[in-house]
Amino acid sequence: MLQEHMPERLAAKKPFLLLRSRIIRAIRDFFFGKGYLEIETPILIPAPAPELHIDAIQTGHLFLHTSPELCMKRLLAAGYERIFQICRCFREGERGSRHLPEFTILEWYRAEADYRSLMDECEEMLLQLSSNLGLGETVPYKGKEIDLTPPWPRLKVKDAFRQYAGEALEDVLAAGSFDEIMVTRVEPCLGFPKPTFLCDYPSSLAALARTKEKEPESAERFELYIAGVELANAFSELTDVHEQKRRFELERDTRQRLGKKVYPMPERFLEALPSMPESAGIALGVDRLVMLLCDRKNIDSVVSFTPEEL
Repeated sequence: MLQEHMPERLAAKKPFLLLRSRIIRAIRDFFFGKGYLEIETPILIPAPAPELHIDAIQTGHLFLHTSPELCMKRLLAAGYERIFQICRCFREGERGSRHLPEFTILEWYRAEADYRSLMDECEEMLLQLSSNLGLGETVPYKGKEIDLTPPWPRLKVKDAFRQYAGEALEDVLAAGSFDEIMVTRVEPCLGFPKPTFLCDYPSSLAALARTKEKEPESAERFELYIAGVELANAFSELTDVHEQKRRFELERDTRQRLGKKVYPMPERFLEALPSMPESAGIALGVDRLVMLLCDRKNIDSVVSFTPEEL
């Protein structure tokens, strides 16, 4: 049945793909205007970051990158101060109304910045995108109006769990139920009527982020939510090579204990890390951004082909 109606299905996507093209062009214009250099890094890499909940797709002795993060940070270490990239990324087993195994990501990094700087930049970029698309300061999504005028709320994770789930964060972490409660009870409440920065994640859930100086149990990490949709993940970068290696080893040990593939250690990234300046980086899901700005409930309608349509 899917094949019988394929031409009609593809034709129905045209207005959304036209808007997608305008959005991507506007993203580039924003970063060029801010003095960023657009770069490209390899898709095939010898070692992805060993994060517990992200599974890479292996091809031969290499891996399709799950993010350009490690290579982009090596460029920071080499003296590149402001860089961005729009590229395809790949993650095994990801499929749903907001997930694809192959997807488009926007990542940008700034030297001499922290996660608060990126919050400001997110506000500025999305407001400019909305203006360029003729939407103004509010965008419609699923029958609601999302107000993009800054500042956007900055809500700590511990406060969000208390406010929306009635749970203490330390109890949730001890019970191992953080992800379940986050998805079912906290996320649906975030990002309305304004986008929301959910910030200061537990350090145990921020493998590549710097911890807060006066609150070492928390990391300088945020996720951006709009109307219950997670749009971006960002943090002040960890530059302590010994701490980063310790965290990677812990993640690898946990993956092995759970029967997951254990990746090689990203040695060249670790070698470059001592040269990396204080900096901040962010990954934003382009497909989800287009879905939101097109007022679509499902990511399938804003990409040219889904896996099932190939």
